[in-house]
Amino acid sequence: MRTVNFLCTISLVFLLTSGVQHLYGFNDPIRQSGQIIPGAWQKDAYMHLLEEKRVAVAGNHTSMVADRHLVDTLLSSGIKVVKVFSPEHGFRGEAADGELVESYVDTETGIPVISLYGRNRRPTKEQLDDVDIILFDIQDVGARFYTYISTMTFILEEASRKGIPVIVLDRPNPNRHYVDGPVLDPDYVSFIGLHPVPIVYGMTIGEYARMVCGEAWLIYDEQCDLTVITVAGYDHTSRYDLPVPPSPNLPNMHAVYLYPSLCLFEGTDISIGRGTAHPFQVFGHPDLPEDQFPFPFTPKSVSASPNPPQLGNNCFGRDLRDLPLDELRQKNQINLEYILEAYAHFPVKEDFFNRGFEIRAGNNLLRYQIKVGYTAEDIRNSWQKDLDAFKKIRAKYLLYPDYE
Repeated sequence: MRTVNFLCTISLVFLLTSGVQHLYGFNDPIRQSGQIIPGAWQKDAYMHLLEEKRVAVAGNHTSMVADRHLVDTLLSSGIKVVKVFSPEHGFRGEAADGELVESYVDTETGIPVISLYGRNRRPTKEQLDDVDIILFDIQDVGARFYTYISTMTFILEEASRKGIPVIVLDRPNPNRHYVDGPVLDPDYVSFIGLHPVPIVYGMTIGEYARMVCGEAWLIYDEQCDLTVITVAGYDHTSRYDLPVPPSPNLPNMHAVYLYPSLCLFEGTDISIGRGTAHPFQVFGHPDLPEDQFPFPFTPKSVSASPNPPQLGNNCFGRDLRDLPLDELRQKNQINLEYILEAYAHFPVKEDFFNRGFEIRAGNNLLRYQIKVGYTAEDIRNSWQKDLDAFKKIRAKYLLYPDYE
């Protein structure tokens, strides 16, 4: 174990690939990803840290150790799990985006499952009173608006306030290979953007946790006792296909790769396919010209999106499902052409944006740039100074060889 001191105490635990394969085996998605071994799989690296402790697990349906859930793995090993904290979409990952989730007690184990996307978004003092250590294991997708990193930040803040250690079981970032987008302006902080990072930050969730602690971005002054169990066989050029969809509207790798580019449409009147079989793989609107946007689709009320944008309306748009996956994997920037083209063809310009656009963009500049006709290159050039500054911060907290 190596300890690095910043404004907080951060421990890094590495387990070499050699000797791990025969202990824990691989499922097919991991084999296809070049024998990448997530932190949760490396039980010898963290189980001893949990012995005789009252453990809270921050997890959801992605918290898998091979084909078994992390909570089941801990219980079968004699670890005392006193509660589970679950993020947006709930512990089973079935709740719709933005849907508030209630807490409950698991009838089989008697373990309380406490929602951090319901009555409260951070653990309360009382919810932490019987906790000695927190084990965080949730799959991120590497985009600022994805709320799992905000949940992790709130857990780190409240744990540091109570002096409770946090162990992050690191997992690969499928959008690990680039950094792009406007850096968040502090005036636009929200639950879908807490920190001065770009839309795509090119870090694993463990690296991100180190940055949040090391840059003193936690709201309390107390030190954060953070341990990261790193991914074996991984670097920032490694391809990693997620074995479990991370949320209901990111059902496949096409959606995961397109998400950083298409999520800006959530701050407009344009549909990105919520309420269809292909969310985050299409975009369209009833008022876009059919000759320019020839793919028709009609959003419906479904469990993943009960009230999607353009519900029941026939939209004309673009189908991005045929884009080759290898091409999407090699993209090293957000595709601004989608939103620029949609705006250019939208007939009533004042109805294009909604009040949530600045929150997603992270500033009040991008809307202006689109409205006055900046090119994608012009817009991207305006990000470079802030991106360069962020990359210097990012470099301090990387745990794996970088893409450059």
